[in-house]
Amino acid sequence: MKKLRTSVQAVHVSEGLEDAAAHSSDLALTPATEVHANEPVPFDISLLHSIRVNRSAVETRAVELGTRRTFKVEAQVAAYVSAIRCMDLTTLAGDDTPGRVARLCAKALSPLEEETASALGIADIPLTAGAVCVYPAQVKTAARCLGGRLPVASVATGFPAGQTFLDVKLAEIDLAIRAGAREIDVVISREKVLTGKWKSLYEELVLFRKVCGKRARLKTILGIGNLETLSNISAASAAAIMAGSDMIKTSTGFEPSNATFPGGLVMVRQIRRFMDLGVLEGRDVGFKPAGGIRTAKDAMLWLILMLEELGQEWTKPRLFRIGASGLLTDIERQLRHLAFGRYSNAQYHPMA
Repeated sequence: MKKLRTSVQAVHVSEGLEDAAAHSSDLALTPATEVHANEPVPFDISLLHSIRVNRSAVETRAVELGTRRTFKVEAQVAAYVSAIRCMDLTTLAGDDTPGRVARLCAKALSPLEEETASALGIADIPLTAGAVCVYPAQVKTAARCLGGRLPVASVATGFPAGQTFLDVKLAEIDLAIRAGAREIDVVISREKVLTGKWKSLYEELVLFRKVCGKRARLKTILGIGNLETLSNISAASAAAIMAGSDMIKTSTGFEPSNATFPGGLVMVRQIRRFMDLGVLEGRDVGFKPAGGIRTAKDAMLWLILMLEELGQEWTKPRLFRIGASGLLTDIERQLRHLAFGRYSNAQYHPMA
């Protein structure tokens, strides 16, 4: 085990996983703290009309990515820890209570049991989730429980369907921020994509961006399971990036399909495309897969996608998040197996 401890610590350094100070300063917020926020760039319809998606090539690449890299022993521990740090622990249920939210916040602040962390030699490395994501009505509870140690993310704009009045959407963003949210996960109006109203989509997102200002990061949910084609997903990604989104997100978790690898791949390629074009003038756009990501193996595939398509910075919580509720349980079980050679029962790792 001593050799494992030494190797894991070396992997953390070599893979660029944040040290405690960097992690805390990047994520911990108080109500008076301004957040780093992207600004909109002028709408350019040609950037959407020029998009060409080869579905066959995308699907082939999506399959290939899963075989390109593997994480073994020490590197596997480091990768699991990275996934935990990039996780938005989420509860979006109709029966959410303040008690459930409080328990989820406690789990986000201490996601790995001490015995496992000590056995792996990582007990001295402060470890938290990336954020806690809740409905607007639960933001105040989450903010109080986290006390600025982690950001609260709130869904908004008529989540999950987005089928409500624009004034209501804008008011919901503002109220969530006033309650303590420092990240807002908005949903787009999918009908604007399906009917080709690209400028209208852009303008609506710019309004969301304006309400967020520097008070909260804007994470734009595309709902890719409703968008029908990879071309639509790509164009919606481009519109969201131009509108000043700090992060683009695959799904609400309530669509017919959620975080699919081909859909995620065309989204991150739009991020890379805008970086290559220099349109963002040095600003970065993050990525968040969400919906149906339940196993450690799933999380590793998304980390591989980030490394292969965007690079090391997109394996850190500022630019990469995984929206999940049950994923942490499986990662805990995998880490316990690496530490002790046996799996624990999932019931010993309650979420909330």
